[in-house]
This record gives sequence, C-alpha cells and structure tokens, in this order.
Amino acid sequence: QVQLVESGGGLVQPGESLRLSCSVSGSIVRIGAVKWYRQARGKQRELVVEIGSAGSAWYAESVRGRFIASSDNAVNTEYLRMNDLKPEDAAVYYCNAIVDDGDKWLELWGQGTVVTVPS
Repeated sequence: QVQLVESGGGLVQPGESLRLSCSVSGSIVRIGAVKWYRQARGKQRELVVEIGSAGSAWYAESVRGRFIASSDNAVNTEYLRMNDLKPEDAAVYYCNAIVDDGDKWLELWGQGTVVTVPS
C-alpha cells in the first residue's frame, strides 16, 4: 500500500528553521504534483505551497521568501524548508501528492506534522 509519511515538525523559537519531510512508502513510478497545506487551530486548512509536475512552484504570500520546497527523487521524498518561522506559522502541516504507482495515479495525504512557534 502506497502512503505518504511525514516527519520533521517540532517546537522552535521565532526566527528559527525547520525542515519537513514527506516520504512515499511503497512502490511507485513517480511523484507528480505536490502540495503543502497547513491548518492552524481554529482555522481552515490553507494551501501554502504547490509544486507542479513539471517543477513550477507557487508559494502563498505569507511564506514567500521564507519557505522552500524541494524534492529528492532518488528516495521519493519531498521537503519543505521553513526559515524565519513566526508564531503565525504554527499549525499542523500536511503534504498532498499525486503519485503514479505504475497502474494508476493516486492522490495521497500525509498524516500531518505539528509545528509549534510560541509567541
């Protein structure tokens, strides 16, 4: 069974950095589009980063210049480097990816990882 497994969240102070990972477990041919969402307590889930299948990137204005998405195709892992974190970045972060398992395209969600930035 193909799944997305997230890691990398934690508690950091304002101004510090974190790198989130989103790894595909199971056999796949390739990863297509990838999105990172976040959901702060009491708020709706919001799209933070979108990476198109051809590599084009879109960042929400609130994170542009601070967050950087990347990937390592050799290990089927997506990363979200978050710099200069602010209290308003505190949320549960979710990765979402479209993957090709060789038979069909699947849309997968990670389990979420918590980022805490105290004010």
